[in-house]
Amino acid sequence: MASPRATGRQRPPLSDGDAHARQKQAAATAAAELIEDGMRVGLGSGSTVAYLLPAIAARGCEGLRCVATSTATEKAALALGLRVEGLDQVGELDIAIDGADQIDPEGWLVKGGGGAHTREKIVAAAARRFVVIASAEKDVRELTAPVPLELLAFGVQRTLAMLAPARLRGVPESPDGGLIADYLGPVGDPQALASRLSATPGVVDHGLFASTMVSTVMIARETGVEVRTGAKPD
Repeated sequence: MASPRATGRQRPPLSDGDAHARQKQAAATAAAELIEDGMRVGLGSGSTVAYLLPAIAARGCEGLRCVATSTATEKAALALGLRVEGLDQVGELDIAIDGADQIDPEGWLVKGGGGAHTREKIVAAAARRFVVIASAEKDVRELTAPVPLELLAFGVQRTLAMLAPARLRGVPESPDGGLIADYLGPVGDPQALASRLSATPGVVDHGLFASTMVSTVMIARETGVEVRTGAKPD
């Protein structure tokens, strides 16, 4: 008699892509629960935020005023019936929610895989509470290259030489006309590297986000959503 495992009726194992998608959905749903009527909300960019937007819309909160960090996010939010305005119109935000490419044990982030890190950082800094959502593979022991950069077009080859090793990406300009590049060297101490990148003429901004910017981190695992308290007070 065949054992139950040999019948072919068992569920096939989830692929990494399926597991990551399920985790992103779980983190996004948990973060959407933080949204309340009348809030001013910063909306990040990227694949995890793609799950966040419909979760926020499904909440049915009234009087939300949202600020988007990318044109893709703005279009998706408007399509879901969310009100999107400029940051200068809205002013200080109650909360901003965004994903991350890497999260280290101290709460430092690498962001900007999609090239929107300058706007993402401005919106995060404008929020009283900055919540980071991610699937489990984004939780890393230490940050590594690439670190996204936005650069001025003027003298960009000299800027890249000062940043070496670094290179331009073959992607469109940022919404604000900056060139998107990546720093490819060792990260080491993220504070020291952040200071070096910020001090380099021609760098508009970089994708290292200090732990002091982060209020809460929500990392979805197969066992549930892990919530970490960040260095920025709520």
